[in-house]
Amino acid sequence: MNAVILVVDDELDIRKVVCDYLERANFRAISAGDGAAALSLFRSQRPDFVILDLNLPEVDGLDVARAIRRESDVPIIMLTARVEEADRLIGLELGADDYVTKPFSPRELVARVKTVLRRVEPRRDEKEILHLGELVMDIPRNKLLAGGRPVELTLSEFKILETLMRSPGRVFTRMQLLEVIHDNPYAPYERVVDTHIRNLRKKIEPDPTRPLYILTVFGVGYKFSDEV
Repeated sequence: MNAVILVVDDELDIRKVVCDYLERANFRAISAGDGAAALSLFRSQRPDFVILDLNLPEVDGLDVARAIRRESDVPIIMLTARVEEADRLIGLELGADDYVTKPFSPRELVARVKTVLRRVEPRRDEKEILHLGELVMDIPRNKLLAGGRPVELTLSEFKILETLMRSPGRVFTRMQLLEVIHDNPYAPYERVVDTHIRNLRKKIEPDPTRPLYILTVFGVGYKFSDEV
């Protein structure tokens, strides 16, 4: 299956050219013109790669990168007219895999995409199936086994559990988990996460009243145990 690449740039002409070159190289390209639309598309389509302009309306590119990195290790190439070393270093510190300044050659950009994909492919393959304790999550097939038995999860439950299982021991706030399931993070409904967690525990925990996998961090949020 060809990699899906999300192209984020506020200039329509650049988006069209980059998408055209990517599709000629047998990738599937989708695009967004601002940060808010980029995050929405990222969460709904789950692309394999992101080409991200830093200078975006609505939500700045660096904030988009931060949000993506909270949820995924998908490769990111930052695309920008900024040439200051500080901007480049900030981008790389946020987890960008490469940095391209404008003006640029579309052919060179495609070549860099291929190079990054070759470099991260072993890392991505290892994380396509998560195996922690008695839980086995097959991400491409949206399947979960608990103690060898299949478990039916809603889409929101799957996304929350995937996020937690990808980072055992890391504490996620309710707000961060709300963003993962794409509920409105500004609405006063953070407790909806508690409902999803309660339902997940009923489905995957040997004893939901004494959780083994999904642990509560009081006053903060939740984490997946790093001791299973």
